[in-house]
Amino acid sequence: MKVPRDLSGHGLASLLQRYGYRITRQTGSHVQLECKHAASEHHISIPAHESLRIGTLNKILRLVAGFLQKEKDELVRELFG
Repeated sequence: MKVPRDLSGHGLASLLQRYGYRITRQTGSHVQLECKHAASEHHISIPAHESLRIGTLNKILRLVAGFLQKEKDELVRELFG
C-alpha cells in the first residue's frame, strides 16, 4: 500500500496517537512527540508542514515501525488502510 502524498505533520501526529504517541511540544516548525512503551521511550520530531515530503514521511514511518517492532508495510496498512 502506498503512503498518502498530502498528509500534514499535524495529521500524522494525530494518527500516531493511537499507538501511544503524544505531542510534548512544538518548537518552531516541528512538533515533538513522545511514546512510552514497556520500559523504553521513543522521541520523534515531525515537521509541522501542510504536506510532508514523501521521503520524510517514509523515514518517520520506518522509525515508528521499528520502535513498535512492526514492519513498515503493516504500520502503513493500519494507519491508512
